[in-house]
Amino acid sequence: MDFGLVLQTDPPASRVVSLMKRAERSGFTYGWTFDSAVLWQEPFVIYSQILANTQKLTVGPMVTNPGTRTWEVTASTFATLNDMFGNRTVCGIGRGDSAMRVAGRKPNTLARISEAMKVIRALGSGGEADLGGGTVVRFPWIKEGARLPVWMAAYGPKALKMTGEEADGFILQLADLYLTEYMVKAVKDAAVAAGRDPSEVRICVAAPAYVTEDDSPAALAHAREQCRWFGGMVGNHVADLVSKYGEHSAAVPDELTDYIKAREGYDYSHHGRADNPDTAFVPDEIVDRFCVIGPVEKHIEKLHALRELGVDQFAVYDMHDAQEAVIDAYGQKVIPAVNAA
Repeated sequence: MDFGLVLQTDPPASRVVSLMKRAERSGFTYGWTFDSAVLWQEPFVIYSQILANTQKLTVGPMVTNPGTRTWEVTASTFATLNDMFGNRTVCGIGRGDSAMRVAGRKPNTLARISEAMKVIRALGSGGEADLGGGTVVRFPWIKEGARLPVWMAAYGPKALKMTGEEADGFILQLADLYLTEYMVKAVKDAAVAAGRDPSEVRICVAAPAYVTEDDSPAALAHAREQCRWFGGMVGNHVADLVSKYGEHSAAVPDELTDYIKAREGYDYSHHGRADNPDTAFVPDEIVDRFCVIGPVEKHIEKLHALRELGVDQFAVYDMHDAQEAVIDAYGQKVIPAVNAA
């Protein structure tokens, strides 16, 4: 199993770079960041420093979107980084929940994501693409052998289907075992129906991880408070699904939607942060299901279970008060145990 580290690009950027270096030394192979231009610093500028200060780490956004930048600019940015550092980027893409809403725009449609994925992948891999209206372009400077995988974030049935049909990878932002099995199956089935080899679609589960010294009530309570923000973040996407499909819809599992009934609103100024005041509605059960918390052995146990469900990568959301400690615990104990022969 691959392991990734997910960070926000809060200043100073040097700390983001430092944590990514620490992660690579600890056995992580992917470095991801949020991408929301108003809330955080520009990630692609920081990627160049991460790549220059690591040897093998693959970097990318979790996730970018097709509305913040024009598609040829996004593709050119990835292709430039790959030309400089050797095919070490991945394009995670989604609707643009925070990036678009904070800028006063609606998240992108699935149709727009589909079109963007094709253009970004083609241009970033050295091919040509139609930018609309018959304007076909190709980067004249791109080298032979360039490649740019595009991974899609999804929850809803139409998005899961499109991921299986079109994306190189699937990003699932929760670590619940039931929902992971349900959604991975939906993606793989869609890939098969589209005539694809389902093993070609990489599966990445991303969620907060918090390692405690023991499983005492006090230790677990602190870990839950540090990770409760994640249920609020996921709740934004779930609220959109409920709005679209209704409550108790056969299209979306109740195991995903039931917990947002007490949700009252969301302030993006606290997006993805442990002190988010808009996540009191998230119960402990959801924190335990969606995240990976507890002593080391609990992390190993859950990660083994995720791997059995077809997960190729676990990406650690590292936004809490124990950033270095979690990276170190994973490097010293979790990653070696999970990947032991």
